[in-house]
Amino acid sequence: MGKRYSTLLEKAEKDKLYTIEEAIDKLKEMHSVKFDETVELSIKLGIDPKKLQQPIRGSVVFPYGIGKEVKILVFATGELAEKAKNAGADYVGGNELVEKIKSGWLDFDAVVSTPDMMKVVSPLGKILGPRGLMPNPKTGTVTNNVEEIVKELKKGRIDYKMDKEGNIQIPCGKISFDKEKLVENIIEAIKNVLSVKPSSVKGIYINNMYLSLTMSPSLKLNSTRILQELKIS
Repeated sequence: MGKRYSTLLEKAEKDKLYTIEEAIDKLKEMHSVKFDETVELSIKLGIDPKKLQQPIRGSVVFPYGIGKEVKILVFATGELAEKAKNAGADYVGGNELVEKIKSGWLDFDAVVSTPDMMKVVSPLGKILGPRGLMPNPKTGTVTNNVEEIVKELKKGRIDYKMDKEGNIQIPCGKISFDKEKLVENIIEAIKNVLSVKPSSVKGIYINNMYLSLTMSPSLKLNSTRILQELKIS
């Protein structure tokens, strides 16, 4: 642990439970590197992942984006390919893009496919899957409505999924954002995670929430107070 990180740990006030506003103020104070760090929300769910048939997952479109230009690749042909291009997709095509990816090209942040093109895309599962880029009907990235999904992704839509330990991590913007914008983005993320709560899950759904920067310790949020203020249980 370096001297810089040790200093940040002291600033973090280990036993304090922060409001979202207080946590953002503290993170802005802790920001001490030359690049624009990402503000990340971490949520520890109060559930046993082993008892769920499928992991909890969802997608959130932030009011103010996440401060990153998103490069989108769309597998489509004909009229839908033209619609994808007009909506702002960076790369549109078919077999030629598959071969390019197999050769090591990965200069994109999101992948969308029309249903009829999935037979072409499926061999890329071993490459795109581990990177979280494989198109999936559950996240809306396998669709004929390519215009809508491309526009959402360009706005900074984030797909998230619970890990094996019952945790969810969601980037919510950059530390350079105004505090008010970060607050709205973070609240949107919390509401979204609550909206995908399975009906079979009883008891406490969200155990703890934390905010952190790319290179900072985590600040524990006052989850009970935040959920009460949002009138969410």
